[in-house]
Amino acid sequence: MFNGFCHTVIGASHIKSGTVCQDSSVFRAYENYGIAVVADGHGSKKHFRSDKGSEMAVKAALDAVEEFYKNLEAFEESFLNDPDNIIKKIEKNIISRWNRLVIHHYTHHPYTDKEREPFTEKEFKRIKVESVYGTTLIVAVMGRKFTFGTQIGDGSLVQICDDAAAEMPIAYEESAPANITASMCNSQAINYFNSFYTIEEKPIAVFVSTDGLYTSFRSDEDFLDYHSILANQLSNIDTFSLSIRKNLSKRAQCGTQDDTSLACVFDCEVLAEKLEELKEQVEVNKIHA
Repeated sequence: MFNGFCHTVIGASHIKSGTVCQDSSVFRAYENYGIAVVADGHGSKKHFRSDKGSEMAVKAALDAVEEFYKNLEAFEESFLNDPDNIIKKIEKNIISRWNRLVIHHYTHHPYTDKEREPFTEKEFKRIKVESVYGTTLIVAVMGRKFTFGTQIGDGSLVQICDDAAAEMPIAYEESAPANITASMCNSQAINYFNSFYTIEEKPIAVFVSTDGLYTSFRSDEDFLDYHSILANQLSNIDTFSLSIRKNLSKRAQCGTQDDTSLACVFDCEVLAEKLEELKEQVEVNKIHA
């Protein structure tokens, strides 16, 4: 019933500097829901293990959502009764899991001399363990009776609505006030999540991506048109997935040269019903362009 994909490609700037890829992505399809997740490690000086942080963030999101879905009927009923409260509980669960993974990794992998080298002793003592693993996170979940997403930090979530129009239900912006990082590593991370949900109308697909993709486009319109084109090809996902990766690689090499991740989840039955609307939307976008 559910399908999707995920791809992560390293940016040209990271290849040039010898920096590891700091993005992570994952997609999973289960009997009653599908989930797509991306995360972007911050990569600046004090976040020197952010590649591990992003890996842990996507794992924490997967595990958290899976736990809520273990009792399917109860979870669906609770969500339909109070979606905002349930999403907040999921966000808290993700944060808790991520912090446990961070502490476990730190405990079993003490800082190396090489990691300490860029800092003075005084500077290093000021860095909190969580900050070392700092990362953004975007999660999209499509189930039998509802769809929802949650995001902390930059990056984008795009849904292809029932009428085949592409929209960003969560604005592309940092949710934290000035001088505060909207990040999993923030001590008040729960306050910086933004979320959306839809119950009455079932989206055709939901895409999540790190900021390397969004910033490779000239405008929001171009960015959304790109997702309409992708959605129009999802019925051929087995062959189209490779083309998507090639396109992302080109953007990561010639665009902003940043690491780039894109993941998607869609309902196969809804997609099949809406193929004509998707084709028409792509043609409309061409005319507008």
